[in-house]
Amino acid sequence: MIHTLKENVEIILPENGLEQKLKQAEEENRKLIIKLGFDPTAPDLHLGHAVVLKKLKQFQDLGHQIIIIVGSFTARIGDPTGKNQARKPLSAEEVQHNAETYINQLSKVIDVEKMKIVFNSDWLDSLNFSEVIQLMSKVTVAQLMHRNDFNKRFTENSPIAMHELVYPILQGFDSVKIKCDIEMGGTDQLFNCTMGRQLQETHQISPQIVMCMPLLKGLDGKEKMSKSLNNTIGLTDEPNEMFGKTMSIPDALINEFIYLTTDFSNEEKKNLKSKISDGENPMNIKKIIAKNIISQYHNEELAELAEQFFINQFQNKNFEEKIFQPISIESLFPNQPKISLIELCHHLKNNESKSFIRRLIEGGGIQVNNVKIIDSNAEIELIKQTKIKIGKRDFFELK
Repeated sequence: MIHTLKENVEIILPENGLEQKLKQAEEENRKLIIKLGFDPTAPDLHLGHAVVLKKLKQFQDLGHQIIIIVGSFTARIGDPTGKNQARKPLSAEEVQHNAETYINQLSKVIDVEKMKIVFNSDWLDSLNFSEVIQLMSKVTVAQLMHRNDFNKRFTENSPIAMHELVYPILQGFDSVKIKCDIEMGGTDQLFNCTMGRQLQETHQISPQIVMCMPLLKGLDGKEKMSKSLNNTIGLTDEPNEMFGKTMSIPDALINEFIYLTTDFSNEEKKNLKSKISDGENPMNIKKIIAKNIISQYHNEELAELAEQFFINQFQNKNFEEKIFQPISIESLFPNQPKISLIELCHHLKNNESKSFIRRLIEGGGIQVNNVKIIDSNAEIELIKQTKIKIGKRDFFELK
């Protein structure tokens, strides 16, 4: 059991803390309280989130209590991003919408009927200013400056707003309120999670242990998977999109995807890794990974269909034989003879920004009737049977 719970975990703090917590729970005949916090800053969960969620599921299957804390208060103040500036705060309406979306998606991995969901605004909204000051007195500025991005920005004379310094203290206070035993997160959350340990000790609560999972790299193969970087595979992506995105990962990411995104047995994972070492075509391994991912978040039948779609669509080089999604001119563009290419592509791919579409055009990533268009100011006549290719995977035909 311990071996399974420690599998793929990058950091456990303290090192023998998991054994101690499990022993404590057994002696006290109770469930461990496992915490995962979400600030609902973007409404879509992706495979990077699933790395942590799958570890939560292992604890849940052993009968322990999962508590999801929705940062309904902290998301409204804006948290440090780990980069050079604070994240933009959200409105209460945005927080509520994103939180509801998160909760629906969690069911893709964990049993939502057995978990608890709490909102940290329930206790943070009610703190008076005196209580906030008392809470802040538990932490020194020197401790806060151990956080890498704070230290870096301070050294570079980049601004650090006061609310950013308060943010990890508030997140740590969440652990005090729920009497957390184990806090889960990615390695980028290590500082915030250890803040929970410190505040619990100052409140005479047995300190939580921290378990940090590795950060899954995104489709670019460089940065961590992140919605803001547009390099994600979403848990709610359609099967064909999931398959195509998985096939686009750099070969160097294959082993990482085998171990962090699939639910194969350890033996199966080792066999796949061995095949790569023995010279197997990386495309064949990516297909196996893609089908496994789709089977987890959709089903095996849709995984088979997605593979066939990919073969027909992308391994067949003939543009005319691609499968084009029909688009009704009359419903989308009534009484409109022509439209800018940027506007047209934005309508067809409304999850992409116009600036992204512009860059795609100028980079040669868009074709109209098998002709590459690189003029971002181009206008397109809205004529039936016009075929548009956007990027590598999206094909549309005006009807």
